[in-house]
Amino acid sequence: MSKKAIILLATGFEEIEAITVVDVLRRAGIETISAGVDSMSITGSHGIAVAAEKRLKNIRRDADVVIIPGGMPGAMHLHNSSEVTEFIKEMNAKGAVIAGICAAPSVVMAPIGILDNKNATCYPGDQIDFSKSTKYKDKAVVVDGNIITSQGPGTAMEFAFAIVEKLIGKNTVKKLKKRALAS
Repeated sequence: MSKKAIILLATGFEEIEAITVVDVLRRAGIETISAGVDSMSITGSHGIAVAAEKRLKNIRRDADVVIIPGGMPGAMHLHNSSEVTEFIKEMNAKGAVIAGICAAPSVVMAPIGILDNKNATCYPGDQIDFSKSTKYKDKAVVVDGNIITSQGPGTAMEFAFAIVEKLIGKNTVKKLKKRALAS
């Protein structure tokens, strides 16, 4: 059974965190759709413009994973969108994997309760926005149930591999790492 991923993109997203994950998931055979929140043409925090494949409002709620990149002001745009909030909550309630990196865990996920009673990580220092019930772990990637969190651009590849492992398994990750010359 093929797996499906949705990556949320808003103006100011962190390019490495988004594009690396899309690339790795597609190499793993996971259908990955970029969903533009505020438009179909989205410029990242470092001026790189990408074209979203669909608008979030046109996305079916049947994904196995929702990916939330960080970057500023991208994470704040996601946080400020009631459409994004409702989408994430709905997908979490359905048991989908919710995966956030960098600022996304603290800015997007924590305020809507997704990290309550979970182990999580984020960009170092941003954990001050976690609730008291979220246990911060100073690790590149933290997996707790259906929640995957990661620290930032430098951990994007490891984050992507964790998503693939959760959806497909360790053998696929081993093959991807071998082909990508990753350890």
